Amino acid sequence: MLRLARLLLGVVSLLVISAAQAGQWRVVKDQAGIQVYLQTIPGSSFQAFRGVTRMRVSMPRLLALQDDVSAACAWMHACGEQKLLKHKGNVRWVYSRFQAPWPVKARDSIVQVTTLHAADGRVIRKLHGVADYLPVRPGFVRINRVEGFWQLTPRDGEIEVIYQVHSEPGGSVLAWLANGFVVDAPFNTLQALRQLAEQR
Repeated sequence: MLRLARLLLGVVSLLVISAAQAGQWRVVKDQAGIQVYLQTIPGSSFQAFRGVTRMRVSMPRLLALQDDVSAACAWMHACGEQKLLKHKGNVRWVYSRFQAPWPVKARDSIVQVTTLHAADGRVIRKLHGVADYLPVRPGFVRINRVEGFWQLTPRDGEIEVIYQVHSEPGGSVLAWLANGFVVDAPFNTLQALRQLAEQR
């Protein structure tokens, strides 16, 4: 099990490094200590986002805030509901419902979250959509693809937080509308999480 965890951590770390070195990311917002990058994904009309910031918080507190799945909806952008479906070892299955501007139908998603701890103190949470885990709820469109990660890295008494996701929202969504969302989602999420995490 430990060998498998190390292998998964190595794979995710390579993905993180490759994404950072690919030269395809472009800064679209740099404000309040938060940088938002976008990347065009071949074969997709929807861009990937990458948000980066630092937080003055301990690792245990930051992990606890993320692990409180229902309460986390308060700091996740456009989140209308979130609940833990299953927890087994270092893997969680999380259901999320997202608000959408009219006339777009509300979306929901089911994401498998795998938490990996590195020897250097980093924590990586791999995000993988499992759209068929549960039947689609009436009135919602299931987000049919989610791939991404959270990377939490201790740096000089702070935590560097990277939040990266590419998703396919499913149904009929104008690309320009969705690509506006991918700027707001990482910025607002990281800003709200940092504000909560740094409360004394």
